[in-house]
Amino acid sequence: MKILSIKEAEKKKRLLIKGHDKNPFVKFWNWGWGIYYKNVEFWNYIIVGLLTTIVYILVKNILLINFFDVDNKLEVQIAVFISWFAAVAFAYYPNRRFVFESKSKKYFKEIVLFFLGRLSTYILDVIITYAFQSLFGLAGMALVIYNVVDQIVVMVGNYFISKIFVFKKDK
Repeated sequence: MKILSIKEAEKKKRLLIKGHDKNPFVKFWNWGWGIYYKNVEFWNYIIVGLLTTIVYILVKNILLINFFDVDNKLEVQIAVFISWFAAVAFAYYPNRRFVFESKSKKYFKEIVLFFLGRLSTYILDVIITYAFQSLFGLAGMALVIYNVVDQIVVMVGNYFISKIFVFKKDK
């Protein structure tokens, strides 16, 4: 099975079903893929971002539940850092290949910029974690609740950093 580039998929409108226009399931299917093809980069970023978020949350919660004391602020920050590093290492290739379709041969520069961009949102993540833990008094398993809000803020920041600084198109 060949993976199509964004341009090929847009031209071919793959996964759209022709005919059967009165079938409500076909209408819904075509409606969904129509939305996807209007902004493929955005939807691919959402998919990769969700997978990256799952990696981040799984690693962090496994560490917090099994290896670290969730009431110890330092250990929570260590778990956040390890989780961040695992998520960034996971995220680089799918963002390069499927989201931004980078053709750059400057891999080292791109990886460094990717990690630096993600470092800036990591610092934001640390600030949010500190706020939820210290200022709002969350501890134990209640600390896990902030993950959704935290990751939405981080994902939006990462998209713009990657789009503008890391995977910018050469002119």
